[in-house]
Amino acid sequence: MHGPGSSGWLLVALCAATGAYCLLRMRSGVEEQRRAAGGEALMGFGMAAMAVPAAVFTPPAWAWPLWAVVFGAAGLHALWAARASARHLHHVVGAGAMVYMAVVMAAAPQGTHHGASGIPALTAALLLYFTAYVLVTGARLVPVAAVAGGPGTGPSAESDAGWGDRPELSHACRLSMGIAMVAMLLMM
Repeated sequence: MHGPGSSGWLLVALCAATGAYCLLRMRSGVEEQRRAAGGEALMGFGMAAMAVPAAVFTPPAWAWPLWAVVFGAAGLHALWAARASARHLHHVVGAGAMVYMAVVMAAAPQGTHHGASGIPALTAALLLYFTAYVLVTGARLVPVAAVAGGPGTGPSAESDAGWGDRPELSHACRLSMGIAMVAMLLMM
């Protein structure tokens, strides 16, 4: 949400790199993973665009309602996909948070993109959700002691999985977007 200089650029870099990796994940052979990666790529690039420091680029007034429509559509798509898998509900919450931030930015006076105020209770609820999400996702990345010589361990198992099919990388992708969402909500 248009943070100050260096922190804004770090957020842009994190979100853009995550979006780019999600594009790579779209090459997966599993359709469900491709679909989820597409939504996450949209989220990563959208967050990167929203985080560009206002001193460098202030979007025109029509951009914020456009973002709200794009992420509203992404949220509806994720809600439809949640019929098959409950894990898409996180995408619904993420898209909803992006719509919320875009609406807050659209309502803010022109040129005051940092520190725009939203609904404090909603901002706090989103902060709690994404903080919990970051903690749970981070805990999933903690390595578990593998049974030596068991199936699925060793260098050959890692080389068989493509970049789009590595679950630890998709968790890291989601973790970085969750951290970025927390940072963006804190800047509101």
